[in-house]
Amino acid sequence: MKARLSLLFGLLLIFTLALSACAPAATPAPTAVPATEVPTSVPTAAPTAIPAPANPDLILATTTSTQDSGLLDVLIPLFEQQTGYKVKVVAVGTGAALQMGQDGNADVLLVHAPSSEKTYMDGGYGKDRLLVMHNDFIIVGPTSDPAGIKGTASAVDAFKKLAAASAPFVSRGDKSGTNTKELALWKSAALDPAGQKPSWYIESGTGMGATLTIASEKDAYTLTDRATYLANKANLQLDILVEKDTSLLNVYHVITVNPDKWPKINYQGAKAFAKWITQSDIQDVIGKFGVDKYGQQLFIPDATKTDADLGL
Repeated sequence: MKARLSLLFGLLLIFTLALSACAPAATPAPTAVPATEVPTSVPTAAPTAIPAPANPDLILATTTSTQDSGLLDVLIPLFEQQTGYKVKVVAVGTGAALQMGQDGNADVLLVHAPSSEKTYMDGGYGKDRLLVMHNDFIIVGPTSDPAGIKGTASAVDAFKKLAAASAPFVSRGDKSGTNTKELALWKSAALDPAGQKPSWYIESGTGMGATLTIASEKDAYTLTDRATYLANKANLQLDILVEKDTSLLNVYHVITVNPDKWPKINYQGAKAFAKWITQSDIQDVIGKFGVDKYGQQLFIPDATKTDADLGL
């Protein structure tokens, strides 16, 4: 009996093992597939910020012609945008602008009286002086032209005719670049109305735009830069009577104030402005200024030239 049980147990064990061998292998649990990530939008890179200058405040002393012509309304915002500087413009006559530099009350100058500029540089008040542009002076007056100067080839001869006719003439009388040119023309004509003060000689003591308005109101003559005249022509009763004499060339330079004289001036800003206004793309802006409105250049860019090229 015991032998039969042992046999039966052995057979049962063999059957169980055989059944296990025939069973299918367990399928491994599937590996979880990570949910597909929704791509996030790539943020647009912010524009590169212009590094703020160590001293962003810059004082520019310049002539009323650059202001009255509208040129500074184009240049200054562009300079500020591209460099991070903030410019305070003081538009006065060239004489007053040079005096501001001499007194350390400006950082950089944009002026147009070469002889006065040379004296300024010789005195050590300027550090760098670069040629920027030129336009020209013209003699304007009433359409009726009582002094008969229209078409006179020489500006000096035109001034002689004005004096001979005692024709009303409005001078800026402010030591500006325009006033300096005017006085030089009178001197070449061997005349001195500024010193003798005849009744026909009127000194406005103000900027070019205001001087043109006075001349128009008084049916008088005056000497002006072409750019300011064209910018104000619509409001004037004045015609161009004498032009294109070589003696009427009007040249502008940028001058940095000498930090050796005035250590507290913003020389780095002054250098940045001088470099900027003479670079090729800004010279292109200067050359195109006013062409769309007036059909002619108001300023001729000159940064690639020398003073000798302009006859100075």
